[in-house]
Amino acid sequence: MKIGSFDLQRDGVYIIAELSANHNGSLQTALDTIKAAKECGANAIKLQTYKADTLTLNCKNSDFMIDGGTLWDGKSLYELYKEAYTPWEWHEELFSYARKIGIDIFSTPFDKSAVDFLEQFNPSAYKIASFEITDYELVRYAASKGKTIIISTGIATFDEIEDVVKICKEVGNESIVLLKCTSAYPAPLEEANLATIVNMRETFGIGVGFSDHTLGITAPIVATTLGAQVIEKHFILDKSIGGPDCEFSLDKKEFSLMVEKVRETQKLIGEVDYSLNKKREEQRRFSRSLYVSKDIKKGERFTAENIKSVRPGYGLHPKYLNELLGKVATKDYKLGDRVEKDTL
Repeated sequence: MKIGSFDLQRDGVYIIAELSANHNGSLQTALDTIKAAKECGANAIKLQTYKADTLTLNCKNSDFMIDGGTLWDGKSLYELYKEAYTPWEWHEELFSYARKIGIDIFSTPFDKSAVDFLEQFNPSAYKIASFEITDYELVRYAASKGKTIIISTGIATFDEIEDVVKICKEVGNESIVLLKCTSAYPAPLEEANLATIVNMRETFGIGVGFSDHTLGITAPIVATTLGAQVIEKHFILDKSIGGPDCEFSLDKKEFSLMVEKVRETQKLIGEVDYSLNKKREEQRRFSRSLYVSKDIKKGERFTAENIKSVRPGYGLHPKYLNELLGKVATKDYKLGDRVEKDTL
């Protein structure tokens, strides 16, 4: 499976820097953040494409007010989205700039009009946000465009995950990546439940990854060891600029370290391999093998006193020791002679 030109089977973990609201209302900050994401080693920058009016109602009834201990308590949904959205008139310049400097770019559409708008830029993928996974018509419409579809599962039930995978396949889109996600901002470590990544891969047989809202970089590293092919993390140019997503975003130094550690983890995991390369074969000279530990005359028997398993490894494999003990020597041996195959 590919996201743009990136092959998830061949090229390793695909790392997404989530811009979200971290432009803080400045086009230049957005452009600078894209450049920084490229410098930090991200494979892609991801936008969010919506308007407050496409997400919610301009209403302050209790249903529309944020509470529950979030970072945004006291604001209405409309106020938050009005503050956080990425202006649609920026998109052309953002897409153009990202491609110019060689970093992939795509977005999360939050309704059909956003999909239609984004199509003109031919993004490599569409991302379905956790809270939009229940909008089956949006999923169907985005998947129908034939791009890789990346789906966060933060608030989804198992049945809903089954449903959206089926919907994508119904419109002929088999290029699907499910992201384990905990929809809390920031997310407590004990609620990450990263073991789900393994189960999602086994259950659905498609691409899997992790959309991370925990603090720090431990979770993406662990997710990589569990088979995550995609890592998404909120990225901010500088935490001093603040903003709605600042608290659970990584700055340049932190994101660079995360990328480094994820790449190191990839190398450590490697692949199942029991073969011996040239270097490992050479190292076998320091293993044990059978040597004469005491002079032996022709006609004497091999015993535990005159044959031992010692280093180096040029002699007969130690597994033959018991087979050899008790046999009669057919020639003289001196201390330090190798026991060879023809001794058996």
